[in-house]
Amino acid sequence: MSATRDTPSECLERGLTELGLHSTLEQRHYLIQFINLLVRWNQSYNLTAVRDPMEMVTRHLLDSLAVTPYLLSSPVLDLGTGPGLPGIPLAIIQPASRFVLLDSNGKKIRFVRQAAMELGLTARVEVIQARMESYRPREKFATIVSRAVAELEALWQASAPLLTTPGRLLIMKGRRPEAELTALSAPHPLCHRLTVPGLDADRHLIEIRRD
Repeated sequence: MSATRDTPSECLERGLTELGLHSTLEQRHYLIQFINLLVRWNQSYNLTAVRDPMEMVTRHLLDSLAVTPYLLSSPVLDLGTGPGLPGIPLAIIQPASRFVLLDSNGKKIRFVRQAAMELGLTARVEVIQARMESYRPREKFATIVSRAVAELEALWQASAPLLTTPGRLLIMKGRRPEAELTALSAPHPLCHRLTVPGLDADRHLIEIRRD
């Protein structure tokens, strides 16, 4: 008899435990609801190449949440959020923080707005359609996070005017980007290797501190 496959909820709960993240039953429910929304919208709008809900738990939820220990404080800007990653999962697991989710892609922003509304996040999650180079917010951000939407130097140039002091720019990458690190003008970048439960692939976080 073949082994029973885990459900997305079981995979999520185990992964959160491995990441050392405390979560409530309600938070886990909303994280799975986000995946369900993504699956449904993906059928028409092609928001992500990942189609399988189990794979989405690993590659989207747990991958996003792996950066949680590095968040400095609120407010947080998700620069180039795409379909709400990592911003929506982080907002669910960080209920005391405010988030701005920014992207220039109209169909992805429409999905993120709908997801924020259905997940009850609109009081502390603002969704904005704009290019990162032209974005001029009302206030600066303590933490800016971006999930490999551009090269390090381009992200640093776009982010530097938006950061508070102290502040943190967190850039999620796959393999360690040696050439990009060499070309980076930001002072003293830190490179952290991330371990994402269930994911057999390189993950790194580039941290740039403004103190």
